[in-house]
Amino acid sequence: MATEMITVKMDNEFLKDVDEIVKKEKYQNRTEFIRAALREKIDELKLKKAMMEIAHLKGASKKKITEEEYEKARETAFDKICEKLR
Repeated sequence: MATEMITVKMDNEFLKDVDEIVKKEKYQNRTEFIRAALREKIDELKLKKAMMEIAHLKGASKKKITEEEYEKARETAFDKICEKLR
């Protein structure tokens, strides 16, 4: 996978916080920590979007369903969300 270099400016206090976390959590370096943090944020936003999509569906159907049907639908939705996060 090709990578591209970017520049990020941080004030000294924020950078000290980053360095402390890198050291305490045993990241190889700042770059690895920042990549991990960005991945977590992207996953969080994808999950939030998927949850919003599900929320729009809630109550959209007037058809009564059994608990078993509801549980199967919930599991299917969860599986689809997990797929999107990969």
